[in-house]
Amino acid sequence: MSELVRVAHDGPVCEIVLNRPDRLNAINAEMVSQLHAALDSLGPARALLLWGEGRAFSAGRDLAEIELGKEDAARVLREGLHPLFLRLYNLSVPTIAAVQGACLGAGLGLALACDVVLAAEDAVFASPFGRIGAVLDSGGHFHFVRLLGRQRAMDLIYTGRRLTGREAEALGLVSRALPADQLLTAARELAQAVARGPTLAFRLSKRIAQAAMTSDYASVLDMEAEAQGAASRSYDFQEGVRSFLEKREPAFRGE
Repeated sequence: MSELVRVAHDGPVCEIVLNRPDRLNAINAEMVSQLHAALDSLGPARALLLWGEGRAFSAGRDLAEIELGKEDAARVLREGLHPLFLRLYNLSVPTIAAVQGACLGAGLGLALACDVVLAAEDAVFASPFGRIGAVLDSGGHFHFVRLLGRQRAMDLIYTGRRLTGREAEALGLVSRALPADQLLTAARELAQAVARGPTLAFRLSKRIAQAAMTSDYASVLDMEAEAQGAASRSYDFQEGVRSFLEKREPAFRGE
């Protein structure tokens, strides 16, 4: 069996690498299965970094896998891709995607399921579904409308227009755009910094940030108060306050 996904642990960071460079990391059923196995292997990791080997992050679903006229596309999404995207989106640890080259279709859905996306300045983001008579999927409508607004989302859907990493940063689709030769180093530095932070507080903030998209102001205030109560009972809070008073760097343990 080909190793379509590699996993490496560097201290508190787990790196998951899409490893099908000869196909621009196009996603097939076996890669989905191996990505689930990779997520099973997180163990005590306190941050996840996702990136793609070769010239592309991912060119999307492998169209060579489609049996025209026979495939139940809804079933493929609901039973294949959706559980993976939801699992990544709801992962308790912070998740970071480093995107170089093409990031299209299902590959874009995979990247945007992460908490933070860093992109090479010359990366390419697009929703080319219209070119094959298909509907944007993989959570694209969810992410586009929330991150870009309805009009920009529909512009990209109707035209299939490609965005560079710089353009994606300017529109708010990604967090940062960086020179391609600095991307992976910067992503690894960010992952290590996050992994050495107050894990419980980050986990609680992640949950609130997701809920805030569909909650009113009062509800978010209440969630913050509840979370702060939990965080204030943690070792990391005690360590954070002590280190501040003692004018030193905190040594968080993630608990």
